Amino acid sequence: MRGPIAPPQVPLSISRAESFVDLVQDSAERLERRWPQLSGVDFTVLEVPTSGLGGGPGAGTGPDAHGGPDGWDGESVPLGRFIAARGEAPDRIVIYRRPVEIRAKNRDERAMLVHEVVVEQVAELLGLAPESVDPRYGQE
Repeated sequence: MRGPIAPPQVPLSISRAESFVDLVQDSAERLERRWPQLSGVDFTVLEVPTSGLGGGPGAGTGPDAHGGPDGWDGESVPLGRFIAARGEAPDRIVIYRRPVEIRAKNRDERAMLVHEVVVEQVAELLGLAPESVDPRYGQE
């Protein structure tokens, strides 16, 4: 007998990467209801930040206040990053999957950490405190 073990709508058939993207999109949608101006923001998931030495994602966007071209100073590993709009490219919020997953012990903790990282990056975009973006920020 050949075929999938579970039908596509069953969570068993969703990869860890797909599940992570769903968490980011859920957080983004939750915040968009409160902050409609986020509808034009591109929420992206990348596996890991680059060191800024190569031509990886984020390279060529110019240095910023957080270190190298991609926002990584090479010492502490970022969990996310806000990239301001340039030319035709919209504002972009990048969440780094592997660093977040490493810090979370279980699925619930991962969901909470993803939301906190998204809130922090949205706060940077809006120029507000994370608690202003989501009043439940930092609460369990």
